[in-house]
Amino acid sequence: MSISPNVPSPQDSYHYENTGTPRWIAVLFGVLFVALAAMGFFGYTSQSRMSQELAKAEDQNKMLSAQLAQANSSLADLKGHVEVTEQKVHLTQSELAQARSRAESIRKEQVAAAQKLNTQLSEVQKDSEQKIGAVATDLGGAKKDIETTRNDLEATKGKLERAQGDMGVMSGLIAHNHDDLEDLKRKGDRNYYEFTVPKTKTAQRVGPVQVTLNKVDPKKNRYTMTVFVDDRLIEKRDKTAGEPVQFYVKGGRGAAPYEMVVFDVGKNQITGYLSTPKDAGTGGSATPTAAPATKP
Repeated sequence: MSISPNVPSPQDSYHYENTGTPRWIAVLFGVLFVALAAMGFFGYTSQSRMSQELAKAEDQNKMLSAQLAQANSSLADLKGHVEVTEQKVHLTQSELAQARSRAESIRKEQVAAAQKLNTQLSEVQKDSEQKIGAVATDLGGAKKDIETTRNDLEATKGKLERAQGDMGVMSGLIAHNHDDLEDLKRKGDRNYYEFTVPKTKTAQRVGPVQVTLNKVDPKKNRYTMTVFVDDRLIEKRDKTAGEPVQFYVKGGRGAAPYEMVVFDVGKNQITGYLSTPKDAGTGGSATPTAAPATKP
């Protein structure tokens, strides 16, 4: 039997099987081994890098956690400060509201007081105007009265200047009351001594002389008195109120006489004044004697 040239012979098959694993398979395994080794190396390297990055991330997380905790603490403190500030602000606003309320009350009180004062001032002004008007009216009447009184005084002055004393000596101005006497004192022409002499047995000192009231007649305004001067007793009988009673002292004949004028003749006393010249001496003595009366 013939064998086809394309069919391998048993020798060829045996030779074929004994040739071993093909080279490309070994190469393939080598490549795979290298690839696995590279993958293992790269995997280890990646895992190590990831571990480092994870540790770093954990450190950052810890740091961030600490910062967050610090931030939370700061936030809590800030919140506390804010709350306290809000309380203070509310308190300040309350106090401010009270102050404004008090200020408004004071303003209203001041306005009321000003209105009251203006009302009072208006009333006072009105009352003053009325009083001023009344005073002006009174002054007009008083002016007329003063003019009338002045005319009366001028007429009275003329009469007084012509008054004559009981010794025939012309007298000066005669006062008829206390006010007239004050006017005479202000003129200063003579010395004036006002007196009230009661009816007693004891002589009363009147300026530089002494006087004893012996008798009074109030109905007729007449009186009798004794003047003690220069160790002399001078009796003035039945003299009339308003009449100048005159007498001289030692060395005074060439000078003006002393004059006594009685304003009022009472039941048991007389009231009037004594006038003496400015250069007159003291006249009279300490106590009167029982010498007989000397008529003028």
